[in-house]
Amino acid sequence: MINGLIAVVVAYLAGGIPFGFIIVKLMTGKNVMQSGSGNIGATNVLRTTGRFAGVLTLLLDAAKGFGSVWLADSLTGGSVFWMSFAALAVLFGHAFSIWLKFQGGKAVASFVGAFAYLAPVPLLAVLIIFIALLATTRYLSLGSIVAAGLFPFACWMILHPDWPMLAAAAISSVLIIWRHRGNIDRIRAGNENVFRFGRTVK
Repeated sequence: MINGLIAVVVAYLAGGIPFGFIIVKLMTGKNVMQSGSGNIGATNVLRTTGRFAGVLTLLLDAAKGFGSVWLADSLTGGSVFWMSFAALAVLFGHAFSIWLKFQGGKAVASFVGAFAYLAPVPLLAVLIIFIALLATTRYLSLGSIVAAGLFPFACWMILHPDWPMLAAAAISSVLIIWRHRGNIDRIRAGNENVFRFGRTVK
């Protein structure tokens, strides 16, 4: 149990590392939370700082998700309970970072990293839907919302997992959709930003 708790605490603290904030600060001296949408995630970093910074943020945010679940696996001998708990901890760490006074991002990249380790096949299934929606609508947020919403069902249909993994998938889904509530309002109003792979904010 101690090892599991250690893994969860480390996952939360690692999840809170604001890579987007750090990268933008190092590259430009600016506070990304005061630019664009104010989000610390890869999309806002891409729009405000450029492709390299955006891709690097995406990879590092995904890596902390993957690494956190891997650590839980290693420390607990493959306990699905603790790996599922660690996946949630890293997402909540990113969304409510202790290093940023409990502000944070939308946790999509960390979600992808965590469940790439824990439930790769269901993740791949919803990523295909995400890509299709992004290609047809150019709304990155819509793809993220729909993919997150469908993920618990994909887990249930494909894996028939034990309750801890299914619960982690469901809670993660709710968290991501809730963090996108502003995007949902803009989609309804017809003024959501379309995705462009490049800097759009000066």
